[in-house]
Amino acid sequence: MSIAPPTGAMSAYLARLVSGHTYRSLRDAAKQLARRLPKFFYDKARRTEEYGRAFWTGGALFEELGFYYVGPIDGHNLDHLLPILKNVRDMQGGAVLVHVVTKKGKGYPPAEAADDKYHGVAAFDVITGAQSKPKSNAPAYTRVFADALLSEARRDEKIVAITAAMPDGTGLDRVKREFPDRVFDVGIAEQHAVTFAAGLATEGYKPFCAIYSTFLQRGYDQVVHDVAIQKLPVRFAIDRAGLVGADGPTHAGAFDIAYLACLPNMTVMAAADEAELVHMVATAAAHDDGPIAVRYPRGEGVGVDMPERGEPLPIGKGRVVREGSRIAILSLGARLGEALKAADELAARGLSTTVADARFAKPLDRDLILKLAAAHELLIIIEEGAAGGFGAHVLALLSEAGALDNGLKVRTMTLPDKFLDQDKPERMYAAAGLDAKGIVAKAVAALGGVDRRPSSLIA
Repeated sequence: MSIAPPTGAMSAYLARLVSGHTYRSLRDAAKQLARRLPKFFYDKARRTEEYGRAFWTGGALFEELGFYYVGPIDGHNLDHLLPILKNVRDMQGGAVLVHVVTKKGKGYPPAEAADDKYHGVAAFDVITGAQSKPKSNAPAYTRVFADALLSEARRDEKIVAITAAMPDGTGLDRVKREFPDRVFDVGIAEQHAVTFAAGLATEGYKPFCAIYSTFLQRGYDQVVHDVAIQKLPVRFAIDRAGLVGADGPTHAGAFDIAYLACLPNMTVMAAADEAELVHMVATAAAHDDGPIAVRYPRGEGVGVDMPERGEPLPIGKGRVVREGSRIAILSLGARLGEALKAADELAARGLSTTVADARFAKPLDRDLILKLAAAHELLIIIEEGAAGGFGAHVLALLSEAGALDNGLKVRTMTLPDKFLDQDKPERMYAAAGLDAKGIVAKAVAALGGVDRRPSSLIA
């Protein structure tokens, strides 16, 4: 079972092998013979054919590739599987491939019948299999991206899209239904996806390479050598940025800001909400001066009013969304809502707070950052990424400009230096200290722990 339909030459070769005339003729003859046997022998013959087919389409092939092939084995029969694994563990003299056959959701009908609905699960009813996902009035970021890309693609026939075996997860399945010849699934081959996008860019196309943050890591060498060095206008749509709830630490998008913002010629955007994502897709579509990336989180948006059409943003320019005087919070990405909540709490404590949306991790909005530094006692920088990303670049700018020489207090807030186990996203961000409560605590501690709330507000 695959999350998305199998793709590529190897899949096609194996399919041709078992669908060829010679194989089918022999199979049909064997079936006719087996049907004349008692049911017990017929069932045995059928199972033998299934395992034989798996052997000749898998075993012989891998033996030719230099593997010692063992299998196929019923992966649900532990009495058979475990002794084989112990034997293989102790084998010497080369690579071994153990072919284990399993069935997704074995023994639980709702999971057996589903396609990818049990890949990452919320709480669910054991009897019916129905998952208890809370309803939201806001659209999912993935859907917003797909709709925005569709809108741009309808106006520009040069726009194409590429995915690496995740058409559903990235929303490109919706784009493919309308433009089947302009969406390409390269299979689980992120390196090829990036280089393919680079090649299309050299020929005047506008490729959107849609890959989860954690999976883009596999294609990093290609991002550097095939895209950034050549300054090719490849558009990277980075889904699952930040913490991802049920998908767990393997899918957390913690590192893309750090590994992209350090590259020359690269532009990196982060959407604060679903409306900003629409504008950033339009920005990427219009951008032809080198590679550009837009990162956005898993899950639903925040419920803001949506624009009828995306408008390209000025490259490297942020925005101030709330004016204050003593504290400045500079947010990159979807923590903006929590930053605004924190500003309300700080105001209740008598601490006037400015909130700004950076929009771009690269290039930095130098004027905005230096104005915030000059006009406030404390600057808090927050991002949904690992240390070494946006906050590090802002600190370097402040240091170079001498903005740290006059007593400015600066605090960076990033994801912690550890892998966080799966949980509800709000709990994960609370554990990381990147919610409103964590921001308030960081600000109060930086100012010496003074609580300036009016006495009537203090319990």
